[in-house]
Amino acid sequence: MLQLTLPRPDDWHLHLRDGATMGAVLPHTVQRFARAIVMPNLNPPITTTAQALAYRERIVAAIPDGGRFAPLMTLYLTENTPAEEIVRASESDHILGVKLYPAGATTHSDAGVRNLSRVMPVLEKMAELGMPLLVHGEVTDPGVDIFDREQRFIEQVLTPLLERLPELKVVLEHITTREAVEFVSTAGENLAATITAHHLLLNRNALFSGGIRPHHFCLPVLKREIHREALLAAAISGSPRFFLGTDSAPHPRHTKESSCGCAGIYTAHAAIELYAEAFEQAGALERLEGFACHFGADFYGLPRNEETITLVKESWTVPQHYPLGSGTTLVPLRAGGRIGWRIANG
Repeated sequence: MLQLTLPRPDDWHLHLRDGATMGAVLPHTVQRFARAIVMPNLNPPITTTAQALAYRERIVAAIPDGGRFAPLMTLYLTENTPAEEIVRASESDHILGVKLYPAGATTHSDAGVRNLSRVMPVLEKMAELGMPLLVHGEVTDPGVDIFDREQRFIEQVLTPLLERLPELKVVLEHITTREAVEFVSTAGENLAATITAHHLLLNRNALFSGGIRPHHFCLPVLKREIHREALLAAAISGSPRFFLGTDSAPHPRHTKESSCGCAGIYTAHAAIELYAEAFEQAGALERLEGFACHFGADFYGLPRNEETITLVKESWTVPQHYPLGSGTTLVPLRAGGRIGWRIANG
């Protein structure tokens, strides 16, 4: 039986929500990852250092007995964020970045930024202090096709920002296009990107296979096969500019299967296993360790993990749903289907 032992990986982009939902989904991440950067788009959002540290305490309290996991916190950038808040965040060992959501771009992003010029003093302070900016890279102009929003963001927003503040550390999160891969590959060393398992494994046909597939809807939306191939090539390239970020996003089933279903794919139940599938299909399993275990820690200036995790080449069936608290359930990626890798003793 084929086994793959890796340093315990990290998830550099994760949604945990709060309360009962967090308690329901956190064990999946704790089982697989040593650390995770936790997104701040709660309702209301996490906009201050004090709120982030209080949220961290709630996460730590919900870690299952015996679990070893470090939540890494972020602040939600608004047009009212003062530069002084960035100073406070930088003084905490538990806050690693500030998240930029263009207003209206995705779940709970209404409090996000509409005009980047209004937060320039904050971005300048971040550049000065070495605080990374974590970017949801899409424009929200209704005149821009949804499949073009990432490319347009790079052209209209990110390129001018990096020209103005080349010392600002930026992570372009959950990239989805060939253009994003090319941009990150050729930009300065202060720019990196995360890639999700679902964008490595699926193209936009998955949204319409046999009918509308609401549990394959995410933002940024799945793209054409040429873009999936470019993402996979970047992930297996060995470039330290690309690393793992699941963007796992739990939503109650009824909010996905509705007349206006919300965006997000839940992958935490099998995250590292799904990445192993993608790398195996590309004939590049030996490149998974760098992508999943080293490059993100290196970019954020954190020590690499020493504890290990073992994956076994053994197929298992994904449950049709998982409990989410308060009588609700969520539907995971590949519900009812098979995954070819599992965690040893998992």
